[in-house]
Amino acid sequence: MARIRALLAAVLGVIGALALAPPALARPTSDGVATSAVIPDTCPQGGNECVDGTIAQLRERFASLGRSCDHHSTFALAYLRTTQGFKWGRDQEGFFADNRWVNREGALFAEYYYRAYDDWAAGRRSSVPLAWLAALDAARSRRLTGAGDLMLGMNAHINRDLPYVLERVGLTAPDGSSRKPDHDKVNKILAEVMDPLLAELLTRFDPYGFDTGIPNSTVLDVIIGWREQAWRNAVRLANARNPFTRALVEFDIESGAATVAAGLATLTGYVPPFTGPGPRSTHCAAQHATPPPLPYPFGLPPAY
Repeated sequence: MARIRALLAAVLGVIGALALAPPALARPTSDGVATSAVIPDTCPQGGNECVDGTIAQLRERFASLGRSCDHHSTFALAYLRTTQGFKWGRDQEGFFADNRWVNREGALFAEYYYRAYDDWAAGRRSSVPLAWLAALDAARSRRLTGAGDLMLGMNAHINRDLPYVLERVGLTAPDGSSRKPDHDKVNKILAEVMDPLLAELLTRFDPYGFDTGIPNSTVLDVIIGWREQAWRNAVRLANARNPFTRALVEFDIESGAATVAAGLATLTGYVPPFTGPGPRSTHCAAQHATPPPLPYPFGLPPAY
């Protein structure tokens, strides 16, 4: 358990070193440019209905994973609940300065997750970013705790995907003001969702891998730090003046996220023969359909 308690403290140290990741972990070609060119912007007008569609698709994807106790289900559930929390925050009068911008960002962000997962599931491994390969392969092999599967997925989506998404939707409004305040408002939503989410993950999927003794506030601090780094990397992408400069920024993003994934996997892996996925599987088989134990800010959702 001491190894798991050390997880987030170690990750906090890694965050500051994202731009210094070793070259051996980066792809020889640019994932950012290639991926951005093929992932569609499914919500160009930023309508509220885009978020409803994202929630519907996330619920469908989670349902199949959760009912089979697939280890990918921890990240899928977290993504669903945080997106439901996003909708709750957006619908509060004046919460965001520009609902259309955040709606578009949320829909596009989800498309990056869908593409990574679907390419991986179809065996198109060369199209999958390294951080996602680490997360998805680890979940399939059932070699990490629930906390590990969750954090590897969040690392891939925030540290790797989010900078490209932010750059695509634009960092400034038409009047020249920064979109950063709306970006930071999402942190308040995450703070509201964190306690019920971790309680639900522990109750339904893995009471052993989420009962780490690490305060939920520390988990939140890590995620907020990652989101801040993602914004800074998006600024670097937007300010890249030539292909060579952009390639260096993308190298930092790709290798940095892959480095964090490797560290997380080491810290949260089972230690056979002393620990393994058996108790988690047994618990999930009996409890995966249990309703969430705590209400979210948007209410008490059904299990599926």
